[in-house]
Amino acid sequence: AFLNFREKAPLAASANMYLDKNGHVIKNLSTRGYLAVGVPGTVMGLNTALKKYGTMSLKQVMAPAIKLAEQGFVLDEGDVRLLDARSDEFATQPNVAAIFLNDGKPYRPGERLVQKNLAHTLKLIEKGGTKAYYDGSIADAIVKASKANGGILTKKDFKQYNVGWEKPVRCEYRGYSIISSPPPSSGGTTMCEIINIISGYPMQTFGFHSVNAVHYLVEAMRHAYADRNTKLGDPDFVRNPVAQLLSAKHAAAIRAKIPPRRATPSSQINGGLGLHEGDDTTHYSIVDAHGNAVAVTYTINWYFGNGRIAGDTGFFLNNEMDDFTSKPGVPNSFQLVQGEANSIAPGKRPLSSMSPTIVTRGGKLFMVTGSPGGSRIITITLESILNVIDHGMNIQQAISAPRIHQQWLPDVVQYEPGAFSDDVMKTLESRGYHFEEHRPWGAAEAILVDPKTGILYGASDPREPAGSAAGY
Repeated sequence: AFLNFREKAPLAASANMYLDKNGHVIKNLSTRGYLAVGVPGTVMGLNTALKKYGTMSLKQVMAPAIKLAEQGFVLDEGDVRLLDARSDEFATQPNVAAIFLNDGKPYRPGERLVQKNLAHTLKLIEKGGTKAYYDGSIADAIVKASKANGGILTKKDFKQYNVGWEKPVRCEYRGYSIISSPPPSSGGTTMCEIINIISGYPMQTFGFHSVNAVHYLVEAMRHAYADRNTKLGDPDFVRNPVAQLLSAKHAAAIRAKIPPRRATPSSQINGGLGLHEGDDTTHYSIVDAHGNAVAVTYTINWYFGNGRIAGDTGFFLNNEMDDFTSKPGVPNSFQLVQGEANSIAPGKRPLSSMSPTIVTRGGKLFMVTGSPGGSRIITITLESILNVIDHGMNIQQAISAPRIHQQWLPDVVQYEPGAFSDDVMKTLESRGYHFEEHRPWGAAEAILVDPKTGILYGASDPREPAGSAAGY
């Protein structure tokens, strides 16, 4: 089962809301301030999941979060590094500075962050449930702050927000079933399209990041992202041809276009236009003592969202509206070009790359995985699976291994340090590939079930040391 609690555009949103009178995109309007905020979905989403599958009360499950907010927690170096990224901006907002700066100065490792206002908000939700958030003082505070700061959120936006149970995307790969997210996430569809394409090649015999393995994987990524970026969007607004994209016929047609010893220029592929997403998403994977598995990916887009807190609510608002198309064909700061299928409309959910994924074999649980990473979420999650199935890695090796990514445009292969040997890179360059080294990305969190013993092995991504794997 897939639970969709993606944000929605406010009812007063419009396709051109981030353009000036000359039709040019206004910088930062979709990322900072109250026009950047989509109607939040996390509270309703988590409460809906708890109501259907939970074994504990809302009071029980919220108690640890309330305690952390009320009593605080000691910041480590990773926490402070994230706070420092926007501390100058915090200083411009008095209600934010009062919480996330320490007497006007950035926090340092070893100091305690206490969030009394957040604790109060969480207690309201703990007592009043979903209604307390969407039809009570919390929504009132957000709407009031939005109106005072040029935003368009109304109480009606909150009252009409809804979540939905939907059918996951499924595909098969070498005897394994991959179960992942359907639109408005592009993750499951794009990942399965890549899987369908490479299933026609002996990836396991090529070897990890060998010339042939990289060649065919990158070509599959290139074609799948080209499809993704035009053809997918909120299914309430856009027809998503998922069955066509995941058909054996479509995969075979793409394989027929892939030359065996040459890169395909992205300009020669008729694809769509992509979108920008923040990299700063959250993912967790869980398997309980009864074998129930959960993969959850959710986000407020950037770290600390739009950098604004409504009144004394104590929590940051999202800037998810930036995931929509501001103007078709215009590259954003990440050089991703946005498409018409993802244009803004009232009540529409923005397209995402979130890819919470469960893998089974023979009907039994095998793997739970997912990651943050913006448009690279899809390839991070994909590679965590391929590294196990095709390359025989254990789960920690699969998560830690250096990553590659190709998203059709720009026409470059992004790679982490150590992803290739010099010989492999030189050979691929001679085939027409262009490379761009990036600092390590993503924060995959995964669980693998040993099919022989049933023992669960958890792995947390070393790229983000604040994550962890824990057992029961």
